[in-house]
Amino acid sequence: MQEQGFFAEPRNWVVIAFILFFALFGRKLWAALAQMLDDRAAKVRAELEEAARLRQEAEAMLRDAEKRREEALRDAQALIEGAKAEAERVSAAAAADAEAAAKRREEMAVDRIAAAEKAAVDEVRLTAAEVATAAARQVIAEGLSAEADALLVDHAIMELPRALASRRVG
Repeated sequence: MQEQGFFAEPRNWVVIAFILFFALFGRKLWAALAQMLDDRAAKVRAELEEAARLRQEAEAMLRDAEKRREEALRDAQALIEGAKAEAERVSAAAAADAEAAAKRREEMAVDRIAAAEKAAVDEVRLTAAEVATAAARQVIAEGLSAEADALLVDHAIMELPRALASRRVG
């Protein structure tokens, strides 16, 4: 067998082609790889910056939401206090109205009692006048003496309660 030369061996050509390829295109290939890695690093950096910006915005929104929540709680507390004050005012007004109504009813009752007393006094006067009229008729009819006249007046006074009682029943 004959020994073949260095250039006759296909493996050697592959090695030479590989070395020439990297010698000629290695720099461009390396630059392209480095550019890809730099682009990827820039993209990751941009994403990290975006994430940091979004985080800051989220924190700002959280602070704003907490601030609005506190304001809403203060507003709600103020509304509750206002409602309590209004309820107290309405309660006091209702109590005053009830007291005024009670006073009006009391005055009406006093007026009715006064009217009933006046009616009773009028009835007593009327009955006394009727009894006196009846006694006067009898005195005139009989032509009595002073003694008989006093006896007749005493009798009329005694008859007054019975006459009043009969009026109430009738």
